[in-house]
Amino acid sequence: MDVSVIVPLFNEDESLRELYEWIERVMHENNLSYEVIFVDDGSTDNSWKVINELSSEHPEVRGIKFRRNYGKSPALYCGFERAEGDVVITMDADLQDSPDEIPELRRMIVEDGYDLVSGWKMNRSKGDPLSKTIPTKLFNATARKVSGIHNLHDFNCGLKAYRRDVVKNIEVYGEMHRYIPYLAKNAGFAKIGEKRVHHQARKHGKSKFMGWNRFVNGYLDLISLWFLNSFGLKPMHVFGFVGTLMFLIGFIAAVVVGANKLYCLASGVPARLVTDSPYFYIALTMMILGTQLFVAGFLGELISRNSQERNNYQIEKVI
Repeated sequence: MDVSVIVPLFNEDESLRELYEWIERVMHENNLSYEVIFVDDGSTDNSWKVINELSSEHPEVRGIKFRRNYGKSPALYCGFERAEGDVVITMDADLQDSPDEIPELRRMIVEDGYDLVSGWKMNRSKGDPLSKTIPTKLFNATARKVSGIHNLHDFNCGLKAYRRDVVKNIEVYGEMHRYIPYLAKNAGFAKIGEKRVHHQARKHGKSKFMGWNRFVNGYLDLISLWFLNSFGLKPMHVFGFVGTLMFLIGFIAAVVVGANKLYCLASGVPARLVTDSPYFYIALTMMILGTQLFVAGFLGELISRNSQERNNYQIEKVI
């Protein structure tokens, strides 16, 4: 199969049929074999009914329905698991991503040898409010700096193309869909490119991902991914180092407080109780915190050696 198109969605029943017909036309015009995998992320409208109808009319349509809303990353994860195409395309269901971009995205993977090609949405200002565009610019600048992928301008663009090996060797969970290029790079897929793509105004409904909450969560996820990539396999390197440093500082401070007390006693100089000194409690606190961090490093090492079932989602139906 040439192409697998994965479409995560939540309450997009008005746009699904038009989107599929557009994808179908593009695939036929370019003589490509394909499948379209719609992943219904717990929609409360008629999205699953539309997917069922499309599946009965077109053998290329597949569907996955979650029992509840999990988010975009779980939807992509389950779609990646079932994708069979040599090239995998992801796009949003709101008709803002143009299927006309698919042939060129595929060509960049097949002919130019890219592992991943990310879209860069042009003319965003025509369709998005400032509450979305300003945080996006700040977020992308930070993501470029942290990830080291300096040629990407839009990490969170839903329109991306992947070599099949990429989606089978990365784990997308939580809200890590924003950092799929970073995940791919960490997995050893270093040839990452970008293509300018047309960004259309939303036809139906409203965006589910707006405002500063999305911006803050994006930064928190980026910090988590950076830490996991840097210290995830060796948590003792960071917790052990910090813990040891804090313990030594506390121990030295306690020795200084004790030595000062002994000096005063030996010299016959009146000295207050050790427990009356604030430095004693600071030293004690530092030693306790240092010990706890050191133990946390050991526990982190033990946990990192055991695989976790993070991607265990309740799937209601599959077609």
